[in-house]
Amino acid sequence: MKKFLFTAIPILLLILTYGCDNTIKDEEVPVIDMTLDDVFPQYCDTVYRGESFTFKFRFTDNVELGSYSIEMHNNFDHHTHSTSIVECELDPIKTADNPLLFLDEYSIPEGLQEYTATATIDIPYGVDTGDYHFMVRVTDASGWQTYEGISVKIEDR
Repeated sequence: MKKFLFTAIPILLLILTYGCDNTIKDEEVPVIDMTLDDVFPQYCDTVYRGESFTFKFRFTDNVELGSYSIEMHNNFDHHTHSTSIVECELDPIKTADNPLLFLDEYSIPEGLQEYTATATIDIPYGVDTGDYHFMVRVTDASGWQTYEGISVKIEDR
């Protein structure tokens, strides 16, 4: 009996110590929530040359958020990113002279499962007006990423 206890107790302790993995396995992509009343920009919105606008999006994740990025580039050739659920009226295809290209990355404070992101973006006066894509990418702490491509216009006021 003593021999059994001396063998069984260490094995039981090993199983209890290393056999129970309490970490949460993250197998879900983060979510970009566009249902808030003041999310901006929304599909088909207009922003203006020589002015600034404040974007606002809400991100959620089942475990922990990591970071997000914003990209804004021209859509003068009518390409798609296959995320838009809304079709906006497009200007005729054209060649870019001085298109806006905006790209910036932002960190999200550690440990958050929900985060409302805001930042101010300047639209220089000299950029081409027309159709643009506003791309929002969010990555969780495990590396899963999701993105949303929103069609917007840059115009003169």
